[in-house]
Amino acid sequence: MSHKSNSLKQLALQKFKKNFWGVFSFYFIVLVGFISVFAYAFAPDNSQYANQMHLTIHSKKPGFKVTMLTIPSQLESNQSGIDKFFFGKQNTDTEIPISKYNVSRDTLNYLEYASDGLEGVEKSIPLNVFTNKKVDEYIKEKTFLFGTDKYGRDLLSRILVGARISFFIGFVAVFISLIIGIFMGSVAGYFGGKIDAFIMWIINVTWSIPTLLMVIAITLALGKGFWQVFIAVGLTMWVEVARVVRGQIISAKEMQYVTAARALGYNDYRIITKHILPNIMAPVIVISAANFAAAILIESGLSFLGIGAQPPMASWGAMIKDHYNYIILGKPYLALIPGICIMSLVMAFMLVGNALRDALDVKA
Repeated sequence: MSHKSNSLKQLALQKFKKNFWGVFSFYFIVLVGFISVFAYAFAPDNSQYANQMHLTIHSKKPGFKVTMLTIPSQLESNQSGIDKFFFGKQNTDTEIPISKYNVSRDTLNYLEYASDGLEGVEKSIPLNVFTNKKVDEYIKEKTFLFGTDKYGRDLLSRILVGARISFFIGFVAVFISLIIGIFMGSVAGYFGGKIDAFIMWIINVTWSIPTLLMVIAITLALGKGFWQVFIAVGLTMWVEVARVVRGQIISAKEMQYVTAARALGYNDYRIITKHILPNIMAPVIVISAANFAAAILIESGLSFLGIGAQPPMASWGAMIKDHYNYIILGKPYLALIPGICIMSLVMAFMLVGNALRDALDVKA
């Protein structure tokens, strides 16, 4: 039995490997996951939430370059290295875009950057501010590969940090939906009768409420925030899992191996968890892949409506909300770049789901 199971797994894996778009999408998802975990290591702006604002260089095109003066702060940060690596640096330094500068004796004179042909303000600071280092080490040319948003923040950094929310909401939401859906579907399908009727009533009532409306209601009840959105999305996605598990268990519980398990005196919990569920997980895996994509879209919609991830937290949906009016103002890339990111990740999960369906030979 074990040899047969391994053979079936190997056949499914070989079939999946032959699907080019499925394999490509899988590696793309792995890449996005890797970037989302180590976002601050890749982001040019490694401050918390990539929230370093420079209003004088707002809404600049991709590839924009400017000379940046960093004025060190006298405040000391007690932040640990691990905290900086995974959650960003608590940046107390001040960054100022400048056009030109010169050093005279014990003073640094600089001209602040001004766009649209305007003349910036000329200012000066004492050199003793730059302790133990040369002034040139605090003045560097900075390139914004994706340009800047309307607050002058690095758009590439915001995209990289925002991937964390869009990616991990899929994991949390699918995890919650699997726990609730598999439990409810297993109980309804295995025991039947009034228990099945009651659970199906709950499923039908939940199913009849529009998903986005229910998420909004749950979010408002739990409050606005990061984890509240994760929980709200997960609580709305268990219905599909429950319906599939219920249907599979209804057909599987009449199989001979279940009858043999009952004859051996195994209890219901062991029969469901050890014998039935391992044999019906193929369609559940396919639905989970689709739910990943749905969770990303729902979170993006919530952030667009302003009840998802709250500022200054980076979120792809919130970026579209902040910049969708720039589409008609000649700077559509501010909204298109996060939109393309959402589309690419959702499409990757859908293609992986289709590839898994073909490999596992799940029939609709």
